[in-house]
Amino acid sequence: MLKLQKTFITAEEYFDIEEAAEYKSEYYHGEMFAMSGALVNHNLIAMNASAGLHNLLKNSDCFVFPSDIRVELDKARHYAYPDVSVICGDIRCADGRKDTIVNPVLIIEILSESTQEYDRGLKFKAYQNIPSLKEYILIDQYSYRVEYFFKNTDGLWIYEKYDNPEDTLKFRSVDAELSLSAIYHRVKF
Repeated sequence: MLKLQKTFITAEEYFDIEEAAEYKSEYYHGEMFAMSGALVNHNLIAMNASAGLHNLLKNSDCFVFPSDIRVELDKARHYAYPDVSVICGDIRCADGRKDTIVNPVLIIEILSESTQEYDRGLKFKAYQNIPSLKEYILIDQYSYRVEYFFKNTDGLWIYEKYDNPEDTLKFRSVDAELSLSAIYHRVKF
């Protein structure tokens, strides 16, 4: 049996390919992973969360970004596109790149069947290495379910679960709260 050898690329090669590509890819330790298109529910939830946070934070020093901004999880080794990210204060970019941020305080990922294991596992573990990150939110697109992780003052990640449309998610890193009914507005299961 013939074993195919993986071809690894550098982060710089990844950036060059990304700039020429018509699609987005994430980068992990020398490998690129193309991101597939999202379902209607995924897009509605991402827009609701992003617009809701933007409206609540527009008069603060915080910035809300959609999934087109890349986050550096591990310099030259791991880059990802969260569904929503928030920065408060100065926007810091990775080594002269205006498309890659390094200091999010809050990240939201919308779970899909193909990415939920990665979002809960390896990706969350990598996100925890970002010093500025205080909150990580996983939103299910198939039912009312929000998994909320926040870093306490001891640096430990605390878990909370919300699954009632009347529940309200109170953020700790930003002065905002969103109800599940707002996050899931017009979403059909």
